[in-house]
Amino acid sequence: MEPLDTVAKELVEARLFENEEAVLQEALRHLLQNRPELRLALVIYRYQNDETLTLAKAAALAGVSLERMKAILASRTIPLQLRPATLDEARAEVEAVKQGLPRERFD
Repeated sequence: MEPLDTVAKELVEARLFENEEAVLQEALRHLLQNRPELRLALVIYRYQNDETLTLAKAAALAGVSLERMKAILASRTIPLQLRPATLDEARAEVEAVKQGLPRERFD
């Protein structure tokens, strides 16, 4: 297989992508979509290292319910973070939870 940077340049030259960054974004999107274990590992890493990532948002990114996310973290002995710290963060967390539930529950 050709070097990745060559392939990315050719995809741009063929006008299939706007730029090499778009190629990388698309490749990563497909990778995380097709490898849920990688997506989960990345979400867990971000949850542990990004103070702005709430439990509800982590669950939504991982594609699991809030309760399942709690169970996953507990099984890996990862403590739950005490968040949100502000009213805006609380509202964002409520929105993230809503996005993970069937829409009719809120209409």
